[in-house]
Amino acid sequence: MNSFGRIFRLSIFGESHGISVGVLIDGCPAGIETSVDDFMPYLNRRKAGKKGSTPRIEDDIPQIISGVFDGRTSGSPMLISFPNNNTRSSDYKEVKNTPRPGHSDFVAQKKYNGFNDYRGGGHFSGRLTLGIVAAGVMAKKIFPQLNIQAKLIEAGGQKDIDKAVDEALKSGDSIGGLIECKINNIPVGLGEPFFDKVESLIAHLIFAIPATKGLEFGSGFQSAKMTGSQHNDIIINKDGETKTNNAGGINGGITNGNELVFRVAIKPTSSIQKNQKSYDFNENKLKDLSVKGRHDACIAIRTPVIIESIAAIVLTDLLMIHRGIQNN
Repeated sequence: MNSFGRIFRLSIFGESHGISVGVLIDGCPAGIETSVDDFMPYLNRRKAGKKGSTPRIEDDIPQIISGVFDGRTSGSPMLISFPNNNTRSSDYKEVKNTPRPGHSDFVAQKKYNGFNDYRGGGHFSGRLTLGIVAAGVMAKKIFPQLNIQAKLIEAGGQKDIDKAVDEALKSGDSIGGLIECKINNIPVGLGEPFFDKVESLIAHLIFAIPATKGLEFGSGFQSAKMTGSQHNDIIINKDGETKTNNAGGINGGITNGNELVFRVAIKPTSSIQKNQKSYDFNENKLKDLSVKGRHDACIAIRTPVIIESIAAIVLTDLLMIHRGIQNN
């Protein structure tokens, strides 16, 4: 439902305009030094305020409610909450009867028989990724040797990201983006064949990000144009280092010790300033719709840190499983 992981396990909670959003983390080892300050560099990367991001700016200061005692993790589940203080729920009155194109409004209303909190997207909102980032911080603390770096490499089909964002803002529209994540210092042997492949588990969480529309590892979709002799990565030493990395650091669903590389396609934000049309379920007709609220022109700008967190969560869970297997 809203949980992920086996040993390092997290559950997210809350709605965009509810009292708060947050995460419950189970399986975090005891004794890890932890303070609010540890979270802020990562949360600030996700925070609104940059050009092209939503004008809705929350404090996003985590409240560590449980799981930390005298500055160290206690071994009990960690509950981390983020209050929602800067909301304008009146902006979403029309959404209940006239769902916004591209959003979850229609399917959420049908799935939950109209009882869902539709304000700001409710539980479908990207605001819930705050909990994922917080869990990622703790995951990185457990295995700090992992070197995880994600960055926006393209926006609106352009390498010049600033120019693409300026054009979107000027036109009152939104744009998507492409994010690349590279991970080093991963041991050989993480993952299981078939259902718990490293790619499968990363994909599971990557597609939890509301705007995700595509994911590729290594050479990705380009591999469909290659021959086997072109795509095969030649092993050049006893450590398993390869001459090329078309596999993206994974063979048979298991890490091979090389750099793990994947790219994520993030769609344009569905809420735009341009007038659109949608179906009014009260009046039973198609009508003009002007979307209110505060939204990102390019949500991909704030997404790299979420992707890094997801990679850390998945790999930490796999490392803990791997360590448990090796100790038996």
